Amino acid sequence: MEFIYGTWHWSISGFLIGITMLILTYFGKSFGMSSNLRTLCSMAGAGKFSDFFKMDWREQKWSLAIVLGTIVGGFIAYHFLSNGSGVNLNPETITQLQTLGIDAPNGKLLPDAIFSIEMLQTPKGFAILMIGGLLIGFGTRYAGGCTSGHAISGLSNLQLPSLLAVIGFFIGGLVMAHYLLPIIFKTA
Repeated sequence: MEFIYGTWHWSISGFLIGITMLILTYFGKSFGMSSNLRTLCSMAGAGKFSDFFKMDWREQKWSLAIVLGTIVGGFIAYHFLSNGSGVNLNPETITQLQTLGIDAPNGKLLPDAIFSIEMLQTPKGFAILMIGGLLIGFGTRYAGGCTSGHAISGLSNLQLPSLLAVIGFFIGGLVMAHYLLPIIFKTA
C-alpha cells in the first residue's frame, strides 16, 4: 500500500500523462483546464452577452468530466490515500519562507500566511488574491491557454506558441519567487 501512499517517480507520472495525451490526440481532443471556465459560462447562457461564449458546450462536456475527476480524485487522494506526512519541503526553502513571515506547512497543503481566512479578511491579503486572480485570468486568455494546456497538450503536439508560453510561465514564476514575493511579504 506504500506504493499508493508515497510519491511516484516522475517517469511513471510522465508515462501516464504521455499515454493520456496519445489517447486525446487520437480522438482529436486537447487537454487544458482553463477552457472549462468558458464551457461553464457557455452552459450558463453567457453567449447571450458575449460572442466569446457562443459555442456548442456539448462538444466540450468530456472536458468537464476531467475537471470533476480532478476534484473527486484530489478529495480521495487527500482523505483516503495520504499517509499523513503532509508536504515535505526542503529545509532551506522553509528557512527562506520564514524570513518572509510565511509559516512552514506542518502537515498543511497551503501556508496560512497567504491562504487563511484571516489573511483574506485583511486589505493586503484580499488585494493579493484579487490581483493574482485577475492576472491569472487575463494571462490565461492572453496566452491562449493555461499551464496544463500549453505545457502538456501544446508541447506534446510540438506547438511553438506553447513552447513560448511555457518559457514565459517559467520566467514569470522565477520573477515572482525571487523578486516580487520578498517585496510583498517583507516584514518590517
